[in-house]
Amino acid sequence: MRDIPEEMAARIESGAATLCHAWVLRRADGAALGFTDHDRDLTVEGVSCRAGSGWTAGAGDGEAGLAAGGLSASGGLDDEAITEGDVAAGLYDGARIALWRVDWARRDLAVRLWAGTLARIRRENGAFVADLEGPMAALERVVGRTYGRTCDAALGDGRCRLSAAATAGRSCDKRWATCTGVFGNGVNFQGFPDIPGDDFLMARPAGGGRNDGGSRR
Repeated sequence: MRDIPEEMAARIESGAATLCHAWVLRRADGAALGFTDHDRDLTVEGVSCRAGSGWTAGAGDGEAGLAAGGLSASGGLDDEAITEGDVAAGLYDGARIALWRVDWARRDLAVRLWAGTLARIRRENGAFVADLEGPMAALERVVGRTYGRTCDAALGDGRCRLSAAATAGRSCDKRWATCTGVFGNGVNFQGFPDIPGDDFLMARPAGGGRNDGGSRR
């Protein structure tokens, strides 16, 4: 549960004009940067948060329980803060970000609204848009392969191995029948067409047909 001082809660509820946002960003290499939408620099968590950085809060959603939730932020690319070269070099990949609500007239009144990880940062016309993930996002990531009947390769990639000429103007629905019948590429099929499905629960011994222990296909 978030601990909000009573005086700070009252100011937030009343919409006090002295409230502003501050972001504290900590990169994996140990570098810490701060930004605020106030017109003067602030210090939060021991980090100087720069005013005039262009950082603004974007859309956000929060969920109860184990849902990931997320936020977005945008700002300018400049030599004193987030540079285009550093973004391209991946220095901000996986950076930790905390969003604070601060009363700039009373620096002791501050509450952390949200904390998470920078999932993606993209450049747009000399600026950036950062997509932020909540702490529960790690629980939604797939680790390893997911076993299913359909192929999980992309048409023409290194696992599919079909040439550009063979895939030109064509699409694939990732089914075994399509891979073998349309593309003749069954040897590289990256799915498991014989994996039991829901219908397997209802299967019963057949009275006729071939019963030699081979494939059911």
